[in-house]
Amino acid sequence: MTIRVLLADDQALIRAGYKMILDAEPDLEVVGEAVNGRDAVFLARTTRADVVLMDIRMPEVDGIEATRRIAADDDLAGVRILVLTTFENDENVLHAVRAGASGFLGKNVGPDELIHAIRVVAAGDALLSPKATRGLVQHVLDQPAPVPHTALDQLTDREREVLALVAFGLSNEDIAERLTLSPLTAKTHVNRAMTKLGARDRAQLVVIAYQNGLVRPGDTPP
Repeated sequence: MTIRVLLADDQALIRAGYKMILDAEPDLEVVGEAVNGRDAVFLARTTRADVVLMDIRMPEVDGIEATRRIAADDDLAGVRILVLTTFENDENVLHAVRAGASGFLGKNVGPDELIHAIRVVAAGDALLSPKATRGLVQHVLDQPAPVPHTALDQLTDREREVLALVAFGLSNEDIAERLTLSPLTAKTHVNRAMTKLGARDRAQLVVIAYQNGLVRPGDTPP
């Protein structure tokens, strides 16, 4: 299965570099290039991309607003957004995840890491660089919870357990092994938690888990 990728960056040289790297992979295809967030939203609709590589700082409409618009469009529910930026430590981490981004990487990543990230988010998993994760957790703790504590009460004990493991960064396979479940069952629990909490993807589950105290900095998986 070919993963269709849309590039959104206002710098032509960066787009050209991404395109050269991605088009060399047999399962990746660059289907469009956007120079600003407005074009990114338009091309996400017209190219039917699976993954958008989204720069944050772009003219006219920035990457966070473009991410928000794509995530809010029911017709684009299957589109995953991987944010690439030179600013991993600032509040853009939290804003991008809240807007609907499934991944967040610094622009200094190598080709192999970028390719891996695209495949991860295309499969429906979240991906954050270690630096971005630290920034996300810190900003989460400084913000009011977007989901009331009562929302967590809707979860079953197993779903709460799975939510906590998602917040630790475990994949469905890791969760399944730890809880002696099948990967499909683990994925089902994750999807049910997302539905009940109104989360678009795993990255937003991480925010909810930390802001509601289900997981705290320094904790380790049980």
